[in-house]
Amino acid sequence: MKKASPRVAFFPCVYHEVDGVAQTSRHFEAFARRQEMPFLMVHAGPRDEVTTAGPVTRVQLQRSPVKFPLDRAHDYDLLFLRHYRKLEPLLRDFHPDVVQITGPSDVGTLGAYVAHKMKIPLAASWQTNLHQYARRRMAAAVSFLPKAVAGKLADVTERLSFRASARFYKIPRLLFAPNQEMIRVLEAATGKPCYLMSHAVDTAVFSPELRDRTDGPFRIGYVGRLTAEKSVRSLARLEQALLDKGYRDFRFVVVGEGAEQEWLRNNMRQAEFRGVLTGPELSRTFANFDVLAFPSETDTFGLVVLEAFASGVPAVVTDRGGPQYTVRHGSSGYIARDFDEFVAYTAILMEQPELLSTLRAAARQQALETSWDRIFEGMYEAYERCLSSVPVTSHNVFDVATT
Repeated sequence: MKKASPRVAFFPCVYHEVDGVAQTSRHFEAFARRQEMPFLMVHAGPRDEVTTAGPVTRVQLQRSPVKFPLDRAHDYDLLFLRHYRKLEPLLRDFHPDVVQITGPSDVGTLGAYVAHKMKIPLAASWQTNLHQYARRRMAAAVSFLPKAVAGKLADVTERLSFRASARFYKIPRLLFAPNQEMIRVLEAATGKPCYLMSHAVDTAVFSPELRDRTDGPFRIGYVGRLTAEKSVRSLARLEQALLDKGYRDFRFVVVGEGAEQEWLRNNMRQAEFRGVLTGPELSRTFANFDVLAFPSETDTFGLVVLEAFASGVPAVVTDRGGPQYTVRHGSSGYIARDFDEFVAYTAILMEQPELLSTLRAAARQQALETSWDRIFEGMYEAYERCLSSVPVTSHNVFDVATT
């Protein structure tokens, strides 16, 4: 990395939370610290505070009582822009070359406002398919209506939600997305260049060496929010389908919390619910899975899939959303085109321990090929090209992150 790297002011939607965006944000901060690069992080938290460690300054801003929950773990503060006045002196002292946001949250809106007021180039990453979330929540809310009517309302909600998101993403000068499908969609919808921002995993934190079980029932794991947009009710369907096929020696291990948790508890017979896990306990739990079942169709990447791979655990995913671009079909896991295939691939791994062992090794090897440093180096390359006004396309910017 060059000495005169761009000075980045980073406004992530989340930081303390337990999800992929928060983890990526913390890794970005750690990268800047390792590389001794000037870096200003602004995020929400329980209190106002400013901490500095080397070249990295982290500003935490408290949300006001005028907030509403987006889900159990994420809030939106309608008055978050009030922080601009006290933040402005810090920003002017820092002299950022670029402002990076991770989405249209209250923090992201503040970051966009900062870029506008201070005339600083704005970059934004697409982290969540909000339009698909909106569709699923609308579908759940109107499920009492006739199927055709409910479907039309869900369609309209998804279309309007994406249109609103695309309007927001027309504001930045450059965009990042975690898979090629979203790159194409965003470039078409916004007319802005969009670059690949993949994900990596800490292969020391997540490792098959942490596995401490040698027998017992086959463990089918799930890690993530227990919400409708994650399609978690498919776990109950999967359990019933396996039971109907005569399988008995298996158990689901469900890690996470959310609005669907009670429904799952009431509708699954062979499952244990661990709640939210972090640190060594989460790493050990991953390592003790035999397979990760990840039925979500709305994730843009699915960092938990890489965490499973690092733990030596193959994954079964759907052919919709970002995880399909992470799984190497037949090598590190399987990509199911429909629910029947999802059941079949899970059953194959239950029946064939030698095949499972081969996939476990391949999954671990794939995780070892990832690197956060290469990913963030690619982002800085994109910043530099943007600031120097060099015309680029999404097809040649991030080779460093994918080789």
